[in-house]
Amino acid sequence: MTSRLFLACALLSLAPGVARSQMPSATDIYLVRLADLDSSGAVTVKQLTKRAGYDNQPYFTPDSRYVLYSAILADLQADIFRVDLQTGKEERLTKTPESEFSPTPLPDGSGFSAVRVESDSTQRLWSFPYKGKPAPILDKVRGVGYHAWAGSDRLILFLLHDPYLLVLANTKTGDTTVVAENIGRSMAPIPGGSELSFMQVEGTKKWVSSFDPATKKIARLAQAPEGSEDFAWTPKGQLLMAQGLILSEWNTDQKQWETLAVLASQLPGKISRLAVSPDGKWLALVADEKAGPTN
Repeated sequence: MTSRLFLACALLSLAPGVARSQMPSATDIYLVRLADLDSSGAVTVKQLTKRAGYDNQPYFTPDSRYVLYSAILADLQADIFRVDLQTGKEERLTKTPESEFSPTPLPDGSGFSAVRVESDSTQRLWSFPYKGKPAPILDKVRGVGYHAWAGSDRLILFLLHDPYLLVLANTKTGDTTVVAENIGRSMAPIPGGSELSFMQVEGTKKWVSSFDPATKKIARLAQAPEGSEDFAWTPKGQLLMAQGLILSEWNTDQKQWETLAVLASQLPGKISRLAVSPDGKWLALVADEKAGPTN
């Protein structure tokens, strides 16, 4: 069961003895200027990572200057990197015997949080301060796959249970509350308020749904396009998703997805994860290095 869940979430403890056939799909990260999507002109796509292999899970820092991401290099371990969007300089932030995934800036700006696959295959959420030593954030919570911050001491977690669980956690008390079952990997704060969003799976359908931590109320926002599971919000509250090589925005009034751009000529493979810079200027997206399934 455990190994199946790791593979399903592309959170592998990639020790030297692990077969390459078990590795996630080869992906790269690209940048699109959001202003291009709001105009009738051409959309310029800039390739941010250019290695063969897994470069994935982008997340902008609060100042919009850096993109954090997880990469797997020749040592078959996943580590966290960041790239400076002003200079193009890349920096490796972790180089550990363990694998780290899903880098996310800490609410106080002191570093980032990430899921660490420990030596015994335990997956916990850790903090990685830019100055200081890393430490577990929720020491007793195992099986963390993904996370999103909901303030200085609260966050939501994707837990690797069967079925997958959405859990609200308090970092000060260590308390956890199950919010929903059968969820997808994508989750994010909704701009302009205290609500959070996540992917709810119901049979063959997937819904971008909202969650209010105060009232515990869950509401459907938009049905995801077929085959899509990753979404992102702009600072103005626009909901974005991709289907294949098509970027779309949810029209709240018309209750439908509207095409923003078709990137078939700019990208080698289909789009998966998305992230928007806090200043609203950039969209980071992950695309397969070639056509085929993605993780």
